[in-house]
Amino acid sequence: MNYLLMAAPQEGANPLMTFMPLLIIIVIFYFFMIRPQVKRQKELRVFRDSLGKGDKVVTTGGIYGKIVEVKDNVVVMQIDDNVNIRVDKAAIIKDMSDAPQQR
Repeated sequence: MNYLLMAAPQEGANPLMTFMPLLIIIVIFYFFMIRPQVKRQKELRVFRDSLGKGDKVVTTGGIYGKIVEVKDNVVVMQIDDNVNIRVDKAAIIKDMSDAPQQR
């Protein structure tokens, strides 16, 4: 039988060409998945740091409200007349100042 010929390494095979498909997949994942996610996280962090009194926002739970007070990591939101709630800054996801009025 010819087992020695089957197990012999190919002469002249470039090791870089062997790993090229893997490198291409890693580059594609970076540009289409990792980089956009990091960009969105950065924009959200900048948005949360720029929150101020009077901004209309939505929480991750779907609560619409207007910011009354901003502390370090907590935001006090007015969700109705004389109804204020404290919400963690990380729970705020959108600015609703450009959205049409609900009422």
